[in-house]
Order: sequence, then C-alpha cells, then structure tokens
Amino acid sequence: MGEFRGVYPAIITPMTPDGEINETAFREVMEYNIRAGVHGFWVAGGTGESILLTEDENGRIAEAAADQNRGRVKNIMHVGAATTAQAARQAERAARAGVEAICAVPPFFYHGPDDDVVEYYRAVGAVTDLPLFIYNLPGATGVEITPDLADKIQEKVPQLAGLKHSAPNFWNIPHFVKMGLDCFTGSGMLMVPALTLGAAGTIDGPPCAAPEPWIAAWDAYHAGDIKAAEAAQERANEMYPPLLSAGYLPAVKALVGERLRIDCGSPRPPAPQLTPEIMEVVRTEAARLGPVQAPVG
Repeated sequence: MGEFRGVYPAIITPMTPDGEINETAFREVMEYNIRAGVHGFWVAGGTGESILLTEDENGRIAEAAADQNRGRVKNIMHVGAATTAQAARQAERAARAGVEAICAVPPFFYHGPDDDVVEYYRAVGAVTDLPLFIYNLPGATGVEITPDLADKIQEKVPQLAGLKHSAPNFWNIPHFVKMGLDCFTGSGMLMVPALTLGAAGTIDGPPCAAPEPWIAAWDAYHAGDIKAAEAAQERANEMYPPLLSAGYLPAVKALVGERLRIDCGSPRPPAPQLTPEIMEVVRTEAARLGPVQAPVG
C-alpha cells in the first residue's frame, strides 16, 4: 500500500462576485474539511476548475493549499494543461509551494498515440521529485488511461504513484492496484465497493460539501464493520441525485457555500452558471444534510 489513501475531496475553487479567486473562502473550505477528518485534497481538479484558471491562478491555489494545510493532510495538486510546457511549469511551482504530490490529466484536444501520452507524463514528472498521479478522465479529455497505457507510463515515469480513476471501466481497478499504484475511484458513490478491490479510497467533489458520511464509511470499513460502511455509503450517495439533476459543478459549489455560510460564487464561464433554480435544489439539500459538524473558526 502507498502513502496516499483515504477520502480526498476534490476541493472547489471559490470565486468572488466579479469572477476572481476567493482565497479566503478557499482556505475556509479546506479548514472545514480538515477538521471533519479528510485524509487529503485533490486540488484544482475538475471540480476545482483548473482548466478555467490561468497559470498564475493555479500557482496561487497551490500556494494557498500548502500554506493552509501545513502538512496536516496531503495535497495532490493538479497541474495538467493543454501544453506540456505549461504543465511542467505548473508542476514546478506546485512543488515550490510545498504540496505533497502532483497530478495531471493526459494531453487533451491535441493528442497523439500512446507514446506521446507517455512522453507528456515523463516530461511533467521529471521536473520535480514529487509523486505523480494520473487523472483518468476520458469523458472530458478524450483519452482513456487503459491498463496497457498505464503499464507504458509506469515503465518510463519513475515518479508515478497512482491515479484517480474516473473512467467507467470499474473493473480496471484491480489491474492498477496490482501495478502497485494508489488507485482512487473518481466516483464517491462507489468508494466501499472499490475498497474491496484494493482501491486507495475516493476522490470526488461531493465530499467537499459533506465529508462526514465518507469518513464514517472509511472508518467502518477499516474497522471490519462492513454493514456500517455500507450504511454510511448509502447516506453519502443520497447527495448525488439532486446535485446531478440540478447541474453538478454549480450545485456542488453552491452546496459548499450554503453549508459553510460563505459565498463561493459561480463557476467560471463557459462552465454552467449558478441559477435560482439550482439554488432552490441546493438549499433543500443543505437543509436535509443539516448544520456542519466541524464548524470553521
């Protein structure tokens, strides 16, 4: 087993009303999750809007995350970009900031055969000594990291430590585990089933808004109480239907803000925007979840 395991919220990137990064709110969201017992963060991933941020903004988020965390849990900072050079620069800055690991989606929009994907990860991984995670998100990137491609990357990239597996091929998890990788399921709805296959845990957006049931499921599973773990997983999964029906990205962002009583803003265009209809769903879900159990401040 590797050193990266547990419940890792894919943390949001709060925005001000004029669309700038709200660092104060970001720190409050991180602090709430740390106090709730999470094991780490997936910073500036899909839920964190990395691709919609500037290179400098991604660097500032890495610096804020490392400074707020201060080594209490592990930050895996997303550095993937449309060009290899930008991804490498973002990796260097994240390492200087003090994060514990980096991660990257594969090349998107322009991408070639497997050898080009391998070279991208080799180049990004080579600029730091940090562990490197693959972000396997074919629905957004058009590139799936299959077991065969993962084997090729591992052969050329000694920094490879794991991956967030957000591909629909759930049955590939055992292969990644046998490779010695820390494989997180990107579907928080499947954390407990994934753990039975050797997965390292889960990385997903909804735990950012309410990490408690996932923490309960993780603790129960590792205490050998499978029934309690399954019950906690069911409680966690109740969050997904309303969030997905309302519009995932703005709904998750708004739910975090509603529960913590802070303004996290709307996603950055062209991502779907927060609407009154979404807020109505979010307020209903926040009321169902109840007050936060680890208040900020």
